[in-house]
Amino acid sequence: MSEGKTMTGRVEKSEAEWRQELTPMQYAVLREKATERPFSGEYEHEKRKGTYVCAGCGQTLFESDAKFDSGCGWPSFTAPAVDSHVDEERDTSHGMVRTEVLCSKCNGHLGHVFEDGPAPSGLRYCINSAALKLEPK
Repeated sequence: MSEGKTMTGRVEKSEAEWRQELTPMQYAVLREKATERPFSGEYEHEKRKGTYVCAGCGQTLFESDAKFDSGCGWPSFTAPAVDSHVDEERDTSHGMVRTEVLCSKCNGHLGHVFEDGPAPSGLRYCINSAALKLEPK
């Protein structure tokens, strides 16, 4: 078993390990459920083709083909690359009821999913750039 991984393949690290490996913004988003300012993220206007992976553990999350410009200020996707790679939880913080999106491998906070996206899914995965790394094709 490699360091930081459980028998189930989930990545578990101490807060000190996460702080050492992530930038302050990545840590705030992935581990503390922060949100970067709208229109400030590295991938908000990214057009290159590739695969977006979790900045915390490298798991594949979204493909560039599913990315669209929603105008919301964060990278938006119509669907995950692999459904089982994202978990969803009810989020009642900030006086709202939303669906939080988490990396299924390291439990890192990615953003939220809304039901106002384009066809065919009708979904908008609104994801913080700090939670992602683009692997260009």
